[in-house]
Amino acid sequence: MEQQAASEFEDPLISEFLLFFQVEKNASPHTIVNYRHALLTFRELHPDTDWHLFTADDFRNYLFCLMKANAARSTIRLTFSALRSFFHYLIRHEKLKNNVLTQVSLPKLVKELPVFMTPAQVEHLLEVPLRLSRKKQAPPWIALRDAAILETFYSTGMRLTELSQLNVDAVNVTSSIVRVLGKGRKERLLPLGEPALQAIQKYQQAAKILKGPLFINKSKNRLGNRSIWMMMKKYLRAGNLPATLSPHKIRHSFATHLLDNGADLRSVQSLLGHACLSTTQIYTHITTERLKYAYSQAHPRA
Repeated sequence: MEQQAASEFEDPLISEFLLFFQVEKNASPHTIVNYRHALLTFRELHPDTDWHLFTADDFRNYLFCLMKANAARSTIRLTFSALRSFFHYLIRHEKLKNNVLTQVSLPKLVKELPVFMTPAQVEHLLEVPLRLSRKKQAPPWIALRDAAILETFYSTGMRLTELSQLNVDAVNVTSSIVRVLGKGRKERLLPLGEPALQAIQKYQQAAKILKGPLFINKSKNRLGNRSIWMMMKKYLRAGNLPATLSPHKIRHSFATHLLDNGADLRSVQSLLGHACLSTTQIYTHITTERLKYAYSQAHPRA
């Protein structure tokens, strides 16, 4: 529905850029949707202005309007990331001479420390699916599936979308490796811990899954992101764990626990699939803050 409404303001240059970005830059569908929305939202405000007529002040005014509307800084930076990539494309393909966006400064993104779970909380959450009573109409393998999902999340630290898109052939039982397709359609191989591997095998045997999507619903169709998110929320409630937790918080917990136990930053970056080390470095702030707290509590002259 959203895409149909936006098509009324379609711009040939935007369509051309998005196709290039998808094919040549191998951008993910999620990025394409976000960039398209950002570009068309700006275009709707200036439907009759040629791109070469825009000035730096036009974009400064747009930035001011977004800030006045209390748009999140992350949203503002995503919007201007789309605009800058678009203008860079126009310059590179000689459709524009001057990139006025280089004259526009953005507000700094305030990096909040990720929320994570303690090892005890994770252990407790992982136990809930197999302890919870089931509705009579639910297939008997549902609990095993949910346990396998949570174990896989914590064992690999993969993203929610990456997990929901897993197929049966992505898991190599012999080498205890799972093949993941991440952002930008970049493939990476992640080690699977023994508990996660066993949980997956028990679930597959019970559900009789031999090929296709790894995690399925009662209708044997691929389990979607929202279904997995709702499933986890149910187990958080059942386990009396904070409702603010989410699948992504398991990813945060995965990274934090690795660093707490001596893993090097580069390895964690590779496992998480971060393109830049700076994205991974935020987890070092967590471990540093915890060390400082422990120091202040234990040292006589802290």
